[in-house]
Amino acid sequence: MSFYRRSNPVPPPPAAGRGPTRGPSQYAGRPNSSVPPGQAYQYGRPRGPPPGADQQLWAYFQSVDEDGLVLDPGAISPDELSKALVNGDWTPFDKDTVRMLMGLFDTDRSGTITFQEFVGLWKYIADWQKVFRHFDRDQSGSIDGTELAAALRQFGYSLSPSLLSLIEQKYASFPSAYGAPGGISFDRFVRACVVVKTLTEAFQKQDQDHDGWIQINYDDFMRIVLSAP
Repeated sequence: MSFYRRSNPVPPPPAAGRGPTRGPSQYAGRPNSSVPPGQAYQYGRPRGPPPGADQQLWAYFQSVDEDGLVLDPGAISPDELSKALVNGDWTPFDKDTVRMLMGLFDTDRSGTITFQEFVGLWKYIADWQKVFRHFDRDQSGSIDGTELAAALRQFGYSLSPSLLSLIEQKYASFPSAYGAPGGISFDRFVRACVVVKTLTEAFQKQDQDHDGWIQINYDDFMRIVLSAP
């Protein structure tokens, strides 16, 4: 079972997502002083953009890298990444989603995100943004239970109504009237889909005869659950 079918008309995210994030024209990069790009240095290290880099994205990355002059030039911390990512209503990404993105894109396991890693992360979010907008049929800026079911079904996951309800309740961003689950914001929608994908793939590795049933010991079960984003 693949996460995205090849016939799926929705642009799939990379294999490695804000209700809509700020686009390149809205980067709030700080001024790069009077030093021409590529000629600024900090502690002997070049501070200009890498060759071929998107100038606007580099400027935004620099503006987010608040401690770059003191700690690790050219890398952003989880807290700085959290400030860089916002949903369509300008609420920040929740901490669990930021940690998930760090785990996906901190490829050198340094605990920070370099500019090259940030480029991949930014594209990943932009691709997820297209998916989110496609399934947010009422353009409310959040995903409700019906829209969630449609998204997971098109991704190739046939989940029972009780499981869909559980996912909706777990990832709802806020409560609505009468105790019903509220909508799922962009950041939590991405995390919900990644968790479903991760757990499904882990199950399929155990389900060697593909009958939908597995026998698993407690340690393996806990390992699968705890490895989910």
